[in-house]
Amino acid sequence: MNSVAEGFEHLYKVISSSDFLEMKSLGGEIPFFISPHEAKDQVEVDKAIKGLRNKLKNHGIPVLEINLYDLAMMIINRELGQGEIFELEKEMEKDEFKEALQSILDINEVLMPAIRQLIASSGAKVYFLTGIGLVFPFIRSHNILNNLQNVAKDAPTVAFFPGKYNGYSLELFGLLKDDNYYRAFNIDNYKLKA
Repeated sequence: MNSVAEGFEHLYKVISSSDFLEMKSLGGEIPFFISPHEAKDQVEVDKAIKGLRNKLKNHGIPVLEINLYDLAMMIINRELGQGEIFELEKEMEKDEFKEALQSILDINEVLMPAIRQLIASSGAKVYFLTGIGLVFPFIRSHNILNNLQNVAKDAPTVAFFPGKYNGYSLELFGLLKDDNYYRAFNIDNYKLKA
């Protein structure tokens, strides 16, 4: 896509289509889509996500936005106390701090049940996964996506990814190659039926 605005116009057309919402033409694959963008465009993308959510809502398509950073901070503050994470960070070595965060935010025991609860109470027709770049390196995008496929089956999920996705591998910020992830479609390549 040439610009963020053009990309989000494409996203609106795709996401509001009945084929997309009814999860047709997936060939038995899970309804996961990656919307890659340049990391330098993150502020503009965040504004565009909010606009897209509102536009879809106004057209009767409720969206649940799962912001990984906001969810992680809510869990951390609940477990440690408001703002205590900053004190912990001052006292620990980087690797030790990362391990502590990963322990508090255990994918299977903590994050996935929290996401499952958000989905169950949402009534959304589409899930947006945001905040992916903000939670690196203590939450890895491929781990979330691999585990999310057991939780987010009833509606399409669009992950807004700050980096590159070629259909086989994720490159966070266009620099850091994550583990391969083959199960999602690049939504930029989604063709609408005429």
